[in-house]
Amino acid sequence: MFGELTPLGGGESIPLLKKSLMVGRRESCDVVLRFSNVSAHHCQLTVSGGYWYIRDLQSRNGVKVNGVRVSEKRLDPGDTVSIAKHRYEIHYCPAALGAVGPPPPDEPDSDILGKSLLERAGLDRGRVAKVRVRDDPEAQVSYDLNDDSPGQLRHRGSR
Repeated sequence: MFGELTPLGGGESIPLLKKSLMVGRRESCDVVLRFSNVSAHHCQLTVSGGYWYIRDLQSRNGVKVNGVRVSEKRLDPGDTVSIAKHRYEIHYCPAALGAVGPPPPDEPDSDILGKSLLERAGLDRGRVAKVRVRDDPEAQVSYDLNDDSPGQLRHRGSR
């Protein structure tokens, strides 16, 4: 067993028997919650780096962690997880699941693939805007749209 979800307000705990679990109303889900306000495939629970993560699967009634609606978040031991309006407390031991050192970021490793190498290295300087000069169709000026100073443009050259 990799942990458990304890219903707040009473009821039997739900054992977390695999490192990746589909939670929803459908019988094919790993964790079946037979409530009308739970989506067929409501959310995914996954272990990464010794910590559980939850990801909302575009459910109608959402997922909350400690009262805050999330699309994806790391779950620390003792966190309150709300699936639709059903609240659970998660219990597990990160060290027993392979965690070493301080907790990782809230985003699992899969999210980092959605960023460019420049963004991951902190070198992304934003977008470049090209502006044509109205009176001279041949002239063109490029500006960096600097995210560090909203509303400011830096000249990069002309023609």
